[in-house]
Amino acid sequence: MSNISKDYLAALEDFRKEIDSIDHQMVDQLSKRQNLVERVVALKKAHNLSVYHPAREENLISDRRQQARRAGLDPDYVEELYRIILRRSRVEQTGHMARKGVRPGATVLIVGGTGEMGRYFKQWFINAGYQVRVMGSKDWPNIAQLCEGIDLAIISVPIEKTADIIKQIGPYLPENAVFADVTSIKKSPLHAMLQAHTGPVLGLHPLFGPTTSSLDKQIVVATPGRDDDACQWVIDQFSIWGAIIVMSDADEHDEIMAIVQALRHFTTFTFGQFLASKKVKLERTLEFSSPIYRLELGMVGRLFAQDASMYAEIIFASRERRELLKAYIEKLNQNLNMLEKGGKELFEEEFNKIAKWFGPFSEQAMRESSFLIDKLIERF
Repeated sequence: MSNISKDYLAALEDFRKEIDSIDHQMVDQLSKRQNLVERVVALKKAHNLSVYHPAREENLISDRRQQARRAGLDPDYVEELYRIILRRSRVEQTGHMARKGVRPGATVLIVGGTGEMGRYFKQWFINAGYQVRVMGSKDWPNIAQLCEGIDLAIISVPIEKTADIIKQIGPYLPENAVFADVTSIKKSPLHAMLQAHTGPVLGLHPLFGPTTSSLDKQIVVATPGRDDDACQWVIDQFSIWGAIIVMSDADEHDEIMAIVQALRHFTTFTFGQFLASKKVKLERTLEFSSPIYRLELGMVGRLFAQDASMYAEIIFASRERRELLKAYIEKLNQNLNMLEKGGKELFEEEFNKIAKWFGPFSEQAMRESSFLIDKLIERF
């Protein structure tokens, strides 16, 4: 028995040494890959190219999945590894690109630059080599001086103040300066900017908050206003920083954002409100919960961990949004009859109609949510 034990230990030690050697090689290869990535970054910076190339990444993933099958490995396992590698690569690239300016030395005025989003964009523009001026509520006496010679003015103030501030700023802007806003509605600000300024106008809506450490794959909606060519450098700057630019007109933007933001946040708020009214023991429910419930409850808790005024601005931003939410509540009330009658058949009929409407997206949603659930299981 002792001889077998010694042979076993010796063989185990040999295997471990070989595994360690392979691990060292893998790290060395990752280092070589990163060095090549840095050379790619240098080329992209020189030619003002964006970091994210979705077609290239998906082709690479497909190739690695095929290679995994040939090697007898689980393609999902290899894909997950490469998603991590590619994500890290993009973050490194966007970190370098943060110091790349499309128009370095140009002057940017951030109106509302003392707020959280204003301070956030101030730092990005400074890092990219721009001259940045900040205007807060106490700086109105200096408005003419602050606007003199600027190339871009960004309005980053609460929604209810945006149109009024645009009207006051507009007359002081140089004719060729780009006038832009970063609010979550677009029709009203765009109209106000077009009225107040005769030069280039651009609506922007960054779909992220000031705690975002990287713009990798963060979405920025751009709504054209006037003189697209003169505004393009601003869009290019966000793209170089790693953001995905989604072009939209103001009407489409506001219609979709009413669903994506206002309705989603309001339903989440209502769910949390109901749980609080029932004094539900959250910790105890988690002991009984599936991973999907924990994920859903986590999104509810995430909402209430943030600033109430920010969500109030989004939800109550326009009459159209409030009308949509009223229609949602009316739809919920229609289900009362179903509940009172115990209408299982009616529920199933409605369920199947809705499932047909969702179509292929349901399968996509299953895949994506299953991935998130698996990650949640690994975490907890």
